[in-house]
Amino acid sequence: MILNVSGRTDIVAFYTEWFMNRYREGYVDVRNPFYPKQVSRIRFENVDLILFCTKNPIPILKYLKEIQKPILFHVTLTPYKQDIEPNVPPKGKILEAIKTLSKEVGIDNLTIRYDPIFLSEKYSVAYHKKAFANLCTLLEGYVNKIIVSFLDDYQNVRRNYDALQFRQWQEEDYAEIGQSFSESAKQHGMTVQTCFEERNLHEYGFQVGECLSHELAYRLTGKTYPNWKARNCHCVELVDIGVYNSCKHFCKYCYANYDENKVKENISKHHSHSSLLVGELEEEDMIKERKK
Repeated sequence: MILNVSGRTDIVAFYTEWFMNRYREGYVDVRNPFYPKQVSRIRFENVDLILFCTKNPIPILKYLKEIQKPILFHVTLTPYKQDIEPNVPPKGKILEAIKTLSKEVGIDNLTIRYDPIFLSEKYSVAYHKKAFANLCTLLEGYVNKIIVSFLDDYQNVRRNYDALQFRQWQEEDYAEIGQSFSESAKQHGMTVQTCFEERNLHEYGFQVGECLSHELAYRLTGKTYPNWKARNCHCVELVDIGVYNSCKHFCKYCYANYDENKVKENISKHHSHSSLLVGELEEEDMIKERKK
């Protein structure tokens, strides 16, 4: 199986100590988010590949050589300020960490996500064009692929409209972003792509592909995997070990945090030596080993 660490929270940024404790112990327990009494036990001996998704790779850098599994990184790096991403570290520090990460895991195993893009008076088309061009300049030679997505209409997005102040996209916005981003990426030896986006910008030079393709998974593991059932996007199936409402970044556009009081409650229940990311196993839990 392939672990997703994680689409539900930023484990790398805030829970690396817990993750490494689980890795050393040899297994991790994961509650089913829809049926909390059902717990999957995942043994690392059954894990073929780990995909780390994070906004801040700094905490895990010193542990990379300890992880004896194929690993990939998706690092989200956006140009937003603290009004949108209150607890993300300064972007200059993240840029330097990305350069270190590229040297450690290899340029082909690292993807940057400029994700999501939204438009407002402050974060205009011109702002994004300049920010993306600067990003490509700074990461030339360290990154060869950037994935772009557009803001989705999540519950948390609507709740945070006063902070986001986003406006609707027009076709001329897509054209201007598409042409500019494609040219900036090409100038610096990179590709820019979308995955599972209604407007994929292919006509402006964007590649259309998967966040984690079957070809890349096979190259790293020598195995084939089914499509990810949760989305009709043709990515390989991933097994997420995170917990919703547990990320301390508090980004205003986030789909995984939708109740800030629940986030604070879950954080208070986290213990770095528990087999679960949040809380402890309970007597009535039904534990089932998951092998694929």
